[in-house]
Amino acid sequence: MSSKKLKVVVTRRLPDPVETRLKELFDAELNVEDKPFTAEELAAAVQRADVLVPTVTDRIDSRILSRAGDQLRLIAQFGAGVDNIDVATAVQRGITVTNTPGVLTEDTADMTMALILAVPRRIVEGVKIIEQDKFTGWSPTWMMGRRITGKRLGIIGMGRIGQAVARRAKAFGLQIHYHNRRKVAPHIEAELDATYWDSLDQMLSRMDIVSVNCPHTPATYHLLSSRRLALLKPHAYIVNTARGEVIDEGSLARMLEKGELAGAGLDVFENEPAINPKLKKLTNVVLLPHMGSGTIEGRIDMGEKVIINIKTFADGHKPPDRVIPAML
Repeated sequence: MSSKKLKVVVTRRLPDPVETRLKELFDAELNVEDKPFTAEELAAAVQRADVLVPTVTDRIDSRILSRAGDQLRLIAQFGAGVDNIDVATAVQRGITVTNTPGVLTEDTADMTMALILAVPRRIVEGVKIIEQDKFTGWSPTWMMGRRITGKRLGIIGMGRIGQAVARRAKAFGLQIHYHNRRKVAPHIEAELDATYWDSLDQMLSRMDIVSVNCPHTPATYHLLSSRRLALLKPHAYIVNTARGEVIDEGSLARMLEKGELAGAGLDVFENEPAINPKLKKLTNVVLLPHMGSGTIEGRIDMGEKVIINIKTFADGHKPPDRVIPAML
C-alpha cells in the first residue's frame, strides 16, 4: 500500500508543523475549523478513511466501529490514553490501534507538581484577592497555607508520569509513597526513596497529599470511590491530572464542601467539559481546563509519533506504539 494514497482523516486541529507533514505524506483531510466531530460525522469518517486520527474526546465505540468500511485499518490516536476507543472491538475487526505514550510525561508531571504546590499554598486564592483589590497589607495570621516539605505524598499509578512526579516531589522534600499494580524495579524505588503499598486503602488513610496518575480503565473507574475518599484525613489534599473518571466527583465535591478534605487540584473531570457546580463554588480547589499536557513541544511530539505510527503501518511493519487489549 503506498503511503501517498492513504486517506487519513484527522478529527481535530493539530499544530501546523504536524498538519503540514501529514499533508506531505498522505491524502490528509484536516479539521480546519477545529469543531469536534459528532457521532454521525465520526461514523462517516470511518467509512471513508484508511486511517483515522482521533483525540481523547472522540468516542470510538462499537457502534461507530460497526459502521467502519473495510478499508479502515488503523486508528492512530493523538493522545496517550485510549479509554475513548473500544480497542477490543477494533482489534477484532482487524483494525490496529496506536497511541502516543511517553512524550507527555514531563509536561504532565510539571502540571501535577504545580497543583501540589498551588492548593496547599492557596496560590489561586491569593491571585483572586489581588484581582479583587482585597489586599490590605501583610499580617502574621492571614492567608496561611500548609507546608509541603516533610509531608507524605501518595502516588496512585507509578508509571512514567508517576515516577516523574515522584522525582519532582522528592526534590521538594516530600516523602514518596505509591500504590501500583506491581512494585517498580528496586533501583527506581531506591532512587526515589519510595515506599510501596499493596493496599490502596491503607495508603490513603496515611497520606497528606494524594496524586492520581493512573490511566482510566474499567478497573480504575471510581477507584477513589466514596468509601475510599472517606479514608483520607481531613487535612489531606487530592491532585488529579490523569482522568476524571478515576474519582467519584460527586462524593469529592460533597466532602470538600463539608470540610472533610482540605482541598483539591483538578485538571480533569468526570463529565468533561461539564464540571460539578459545587466544585466551582469552593475556594479550596484549583480547577484547570485539562491543560496538563498542553505545551507546544508536547503537542508537536505527539503529532510526530502519530506520523511515525502511520508511516510504519503503511510500510507494512508493526507500528511502535501499537495498543493491544491485554495492555489495558
